[in-house]
Amino acid sequence: MNTFELLFNKYELFLLVLIRTSGIFLISPFFSSQNVPNTMKVGFSLILSGLITVTLDIDMDYTRITFVALIMKELMVGFIIGFISYAFFTTFYVMGQIIDMKIGFGMINVVDPQHRVQVPLMGNFYYILGFLLLLSFNGHYMIINALVDSYKFIPIGKFVIKEESAFMMVDVLAKSFEIGFKLSAPIIIIIFLTDLLLGILSRTIPQMNVFVVGMPLKILIGLIIISVSIPIFYSMATGVFNQTVEMIYYFFKNL
Repeated sequence: MNTFELLFNKYELFLLVLIRTSGIFLISPFFSSQNVPNTMKVGFSLILSGLITVTLDIDMDYTRITFVALIMKELMVGFIIGFISYAFFTTFYVMGQIIDMKIGFGMINVVDPQHRVQVPLMGNFYYILGFLLLLSFNGHYMIINALVDSYKFIPIGKFVIKEESAFMMVDVLAKSFEIGFKLSAPIIIIIFLTDLLLGILSRTIPQMNVFVVGMPLKILIGLIIISVSIPIFYSMATGVFNQTVEMIYYFFKNL
């Protein structure tokens, strides 16, 4: 029996696998990018779903009502996996937004071509840098591996919406803000010390216009710190990606 005959005999299972895979492709970073053509997304979803289907050995026993319920459950599982990966990836936006506010770029926004929304300037810079590191780390493979492993922890139809699910989603958002603040903490501290120094200078030299001097000075110091800290960003991004995978598998094991 070839692959096409096997998929034809398991078309209900293939549809459910495709639903879970599509949920990830709609939200997760890289796969949900607007730069990737929709035809390529659909084609890759079909190929990946077909490969997963032939590895699963499940006897489908359902009614029309239960099949609709199975579709909703599979879509929820895919959405949650994609949401976790995307929420941790927005850490770079949070980090850049905080840095922009401190160094004086708070009113500047640029258009993100991937999602077609306005994003902070440094947030977009860190997001693109993190996106490139994601590809260099084979992070997209990690998401695909998580999708394949999800059937070991959450078989088709076994997902149950619990109260812990909502709390875990809130915890994911909280962690993304927490990590973003921690990553931007060194620059915040240095800019705070710069503001403190400018305050002392304004007291000792009242003739100096602190506002005129302070804004370019903070931008210059901020850009220097950002340039120096780029090599450190490699290890920081690695930690973010590892926490993403850990949270996805934490979701699998607890639900």
